[in-house]
Amino acid sequence: MLYFLITLGVFITMEGVTWLTHKYVMHGFGWFLHEDHHEPGYPHVFEKNDAFFIVFAIPSMVLFFLGTYTPHTYLLFIGLGILCYGIAYFLVHDVLIHQRFKWFKNTNNRYLKALRKAHKVHHKNMGKEDSECFGMLFVPLKYFKEQNLF
Repeated sequence: MLYFLITLGVFITMEGVTWLTHKYVMHGFGWFLHEDHHEPGYPHVFEKNDAFFIVFAIPSMVLFFLGTYTPHTYLLFIGLGILCYGIAYFLVHDVLIHQRFKWFKNTNNRYLKALRKAHKVHHKNMGKEDSECFGMLFVPLKYFKEQNLF
């Protein structure tokens, strides 16, 4: 049960880490990697922005290794929480929102509509400055109330 709680806690914490990374790194000194993600109709399968996958994958892999080959087993479950968030991020951001893979085209539930609206507001600003909605899974309540805008 403790390992499950560690994994869940890290998963939830990763939303905050993602928000901070998105606002201060991707829209800060890492803009040169993130900028192509804000270009409409980006023609390539991969973006420079995809390099951020590595930023989060490396610590997860290191924690898996340390949690497996040292007596600190809990580290494996911290790595698992990061991995689970990465999978959720990929499915929500790349598959559901940006439709980079056409797996779930006809999703129509309240949460996903609010999520799409918040992300659309984020991408409305094409530049580095003055963006909003930097998180991924936790959607501000105002976007649930504004669903009639779709």
